[in-house]
Amino acid sequence: MRAGKLMPSAVALLMILIGAHAASAQDAANLDNATCLGCHGAQGFAAPSADGHMRSLYVSADQFAESVHGKALRCVDCHTTITELPHRNLPTTLAARDRQRLALNKNCGNCHATAWQSYTETYHGQVSAMGFAGSATCFDCHGSHAIRRASDPASSVSPANLLKTCQKCHEDATPGFATFESHATTDDFAHYPYVWITSKFVIGAVGGVLWFFWFHAALWFYREFRDHQQRKLRPHVRTDALPPGEGSYYQRWSALWRWVHLIFAVSIIVLVMTGLSLHYPNAAWAPLLERAMGGPEIAGLVHRVAAVIMIAVFAGHIVYAAIHIARNWNTFKVFGPYSLMPNWQDAADFVAMFKWFFGRRPRPTFDHWSYQQKVDYWAPFWGIAMLAATGAMLWFKTLTAAYLPGWTFNVATVAHGDEALLAAAYLFTVHYFVNHWRPDKFPLDLVIFTGSMPLEEFKREFAVEYARLVETGELKQHLVDAPSRPLTLGSKIVGFSLVAVGLALLVMMAIGFSGNLIGG
Repeated sequence: MRAGKLMPSAVALLMILIGAHAASAQDAANLDNATCLGCHGAQGFAAPSADGHMRSLYVSADQFAESVHGKALRCVDCHTTITELPHRNLPTTLAARDRQRLALNKNCGNCHATAWQSYTETYHGQVSAMGFAGSATCFDCHGSHAIRRASDPASSVSPANLLKTCQKCHEDATPGFATFESHATTDDFAHYPYVWITSKFVIGAVGGVLWFFWFHAALWFYREFRDHQQRKLRPHVRTDALPPGEGSYYQRWSALWRWVHLIFAVSIIVLVMTGLSLHYPNAAWAPLLERAMGGPEIAGLVHRVAAVIMIAVFAGHIVYAAIHIARNWNTFKVFGPYSLMPNWQDAADFVAMFKWFFGRRPRPTFDHWSYQQKVDYWAPFWGIAMLAATGAMLWFKTLTAAYLPGWTFNVATVAHGDEALLAAAYLFTVHYFVNHWRPDKFPLDLVIFTGSMPLEEFKREFAVEYARLVETGELKQHLVDAPSRPLTLGSKIVGFSLVAVGLALLVMMAIGFSGNLIGG
């Protein structure tokens, strides 16, 4: 007989035994002449297994009666599917058994609401909520028919037995691993102070920056849109007045940095795609996205590969910058116009920008880097450092547990998740707005893909640098012809694809966040 199917004789036997003694399976679970034990047995609690045979669970009725559940519950309180006569929902395939396993797990929340809520905030609970049965359930750790309170020395989650319980799934688990706070929450300072502090710090710091730049972007959009409505002219250069033979485009990015940006951008988008469903596992789109990523195991593997690529690109950039500065140390100005180090001019430009927002002065002009670009540059140094450190702790769990206490896993999980979510929100709103969605740029700025920008646009955006290059006679060294049509078309396809995926992920984030607010 094919594996995964319940033997017809077993099904028939259960139907006959139940149907002969009761009008319904509910009655069969309660009546003296047809209890659940009448079919499943008092010794060993037999149940259908994946190969179709009835298998003993090696727990007797007496053990169940002495357990926490045996003193307060009936079989049908947990095994709710048996109330459909006569066991119409018996798991006859592996997929059906997985569904029953998840249903049983969810039923734990009917009595243990607080513990269930905290469980759903862990990786185990998030995966289960999306309909994947491969992760640990409540009864995998706590047991079921012979369950005992955690304070009972015989409990599977008592301090003496906890490591052995963890090793059922994590064979290389160490004593430190077993001290992970499996029910820690971010809103219980009294019991989980480190988790509470971490959550509030990350949300306060990164979330505060996000809210500020949303406000900044809203003012920017308002002023730029009003200027367009009032048909205010922006300073520009007449390209037909340039010397014959000179290009009409300014080369801002080399091919190397365009490829670096593309690989970095794709790696970040893949990281968000493979991690976002864990933040909002109860959203309708979460299981669809997780299955599109190949399921939890494949999604986790892809997530780690993308993380390695992102960190490699970031580290490579730092090494390149260090070598470049070392080679040009005699001429390189740390706070000069081509340095990304913040300076006093950035502060002055920031103030001037706000004055323009409120119509109190003309729009400010910038040098090679604007203060907004420097913010976008330096923000990943904080974000990637935190994501890399916490991600490595969670990836190499055994190594982490060998040197750090278990609660650091909880801290790492919260810090990693919250930082990633807020960083993604910044990228898909503020970064996209400044570079693509504001009235002067909408719907897409191609400079990071083609490498060059029209000369008139260069003067508008970076008038200070333009004036310096004209004065020194260096401008012509940076002029190139317009990008080829194939390059322009390819840049549009890639650019719009990246923006569209980012926008779709942003919508998913908004739906998930709204659902959490409504659900409490």
